[in-house]
Amino acid sequence: MNPSDTPQANPAEALKNLLAARPAGRFPRRRLWLAGAALVLIAAAGLLAYGPAEQAAGPRYKTEPASVGVLVVKVSATGNLQPTNQVDVGSELSGIVDKVLVDDNDRVKKGQVLARLDLSKLNDAVAKSRANLDSALAQVLQAQATVAEAHAALARFRQVAQLSGGKVPSRSEMDSAEANLKRAEANEASARASVTQARATLQSDQTNLAKASIRSPIDGVVLTRKVEPGQTVAASFQAPVLFTLAEDLAKMELQVDVDEADVGQVKVGQKASFSVDAWPGRRYAAVITRVSYGSQVKDGVVSYLAVLEVGNDDLSLRPGMTGTAEITTLTRERALLVPNAALRFTPAAAAAVQKKSGSALTGILMPRPPRQTPKAQAADGGTPRVWTLRDGQAVPLEVKTGASNGRVTEIVGGELRAGMEVITEAADRQP
Repeated sequence: MNPSDTPQANPAEALKNLLAARPAGRFPRRRLWLAGAALVLIAAAGLLAYGPAEQAAGPRYKTEPASVGVLVVKVSATGNLQPTNQVDVGSELSGIVDKVLVDDNDRVKKGQVLARLDLSKLNDAVAKSRANLDSALAQVLQAQATVAEAHAALARFRQVAQLSGGKVPSRSEMDSAEANLKRAEANEASARASVTQARATLQSDQTNLAKASIRSPIDGVVLTRKVEPGQTVAASFQAPVLFTLAEDLAKMELQVDVDEADVGQVKVGQKASFSVDAWPGRRYAAVITRVSYGSQVKDGVVSYLAVLEVGNDDLSLRPGMTGTAEITTLTRERALLVPNAALRFTPAAAAAVQKKSGSALTGILMPRPPRQTPKAQAADGGTPRVWTLRDGQAVPLEVKTGASNGRVTEIVGGELRAGMEVITEAADRQP
């Protein structure tokens, strides 16, 4: 075999062979020096043979083409379903519940009696008020008779005075008769006021008697019943809740908490879809009807309430269900899109230069507090850029970014064109 065709030996193995080839006895220094020189030459030859091939290959990258497509930006939020109009029905009166006429899930009409309190005391109060009213009416009749008597007496005195030429009766008798008439008229007015008061008391007792029958204020469905016959109802500072009614379950609303970072993108009228655990794989359509300006804090997280209108014609949705909604905040047709990884990528050489320049300036310039940069900025905090390949070399292109959905970003300006390959990451070199 030609020595030139012999594969290059490993330097360590070559040294081993040289040492093994020495004669028995003491190893001569001349041969030791020759073995070391041969080892150095073999290592240098290996480096010269491997270096140019490695440099010729250069760094390798993974790329993806910039494409034109539809950009859809969505915001996720979680909340609970509620009826559009939910009413808590209570009692203004205290007493013992005599009858409960409805149960959970029953459909009720406006004005229908749901429950009735014990009416014994209320009926007694109405009877007493009616008697007081009759007494007041009798007092009015008595006062009217007194007024008529005083009026007749004063008329006779005036007639006698006219016939006698003013000689009789005396002036004091005339004054007394006039005063008696005025007192009688005042008593009549007081009696009439007592009648009005008694009538108001009777009306109030009759109203309480009517309120002892708890009636439905709306047409709807009984969601919960919280009272049983024989239970004592104590209405003091706050009316106790006896029933919870929902007006129309065919239309519901999903109340979700929108994170403060996303609330600026959420607007009234935007479309959304959501799902519930009870019906996996099914999506329900919804529309935003209100975005609250007031914030709410839960476990240190600030959020804002958004209300979504939901159709529930098949009654598959129920109050209290947890819904996970995706709100479509932006839809852009024919947008130039690049992967977000392309905006974050920086070649190793460029990154080393930036790091070196940054460390050099650290010792010269005074440190400043960090400033927040937009999400679309480049990794070095400057103008957003992407890298493309030209003749095997990574070349930067400055771009102007638009909206992003977290996976791809819209390019609204710059030299990048559709179809151009952008670098997303450096590829691992194969052995």
